[in-house]
Amino acid sequence: MSEPFEPTSDDVLLAGIAAGAADALAALFQRRQADVYRFALRMSGAAEVAEDVKQDVFMIVMRDAARYEPGRSTAAAWLCGIARNCVRQRLERDGRWESLDDEAAGEDGQAVAHPDPLAELTRGERVDMLRRAVIALPVRYREVVVLCDLEELTYAEAADALGCAIGTVRSRLHRARTMLAARLAAMSAAQARPTETSRTDHPTLPLQKRCMA
Repeated sequence: MSEPFEPTSDDVLLAGIAAGAADALAALFQRRQADVYRFALRMSGAAEVAEDVKQDVFMIVMRDAARYEPGRSTAAAWLCGIARNCVRQRLERDGRWESLDDEAAGEDGQAVAHPDPLAELTRGERVDMLRRAVIALPVRYREVVVLCDLEELTYAEAADALGCAIGTVRSRLHRARTMLAARLAAMSAAQARPTETSRTDHPTLPLQKRCMA
């Protein structure tokens, strides 16, 4: 029976996987599986898709670990790049490639100021509304929001994961945040509307006012 694999850096683990060390693969899976699953869930909105993507990612890691280049990027960004490709393939196969048409201006459009649409909601309501708003974004904008704002990757790491320039990440994220703010404002207004309607459905009659006087 082999000795437990000692805690070490992701780079060393990936080098071990490339050399065929099963313990290194198990250690990386244990360390990074939750990150990969969370990214896939935020991108797809479906637990079963996220679970499938997680398994696919580590199968690819087992096969392609030698292609990882330490120093060029981080292991987290490299894994996100693999997960991103797996999610895109799954969404394309399932016919859920774009869930919302592009809105307003192009990628260089100016941001629109919106009052905080989540201010009056509970934390649970805010999280649920944000999750639905992110899923509603077109994939190329959803990716940058998930990578930069939710997974907290740097612009350089996100650019490496997406295979694009840092400037592209910046412009897409700018557009994505504008779209997200507009989407959240619309969802918040729609949620508030039934409450306002219910307040006017049963106006107080003059007789009722006299009785209460």
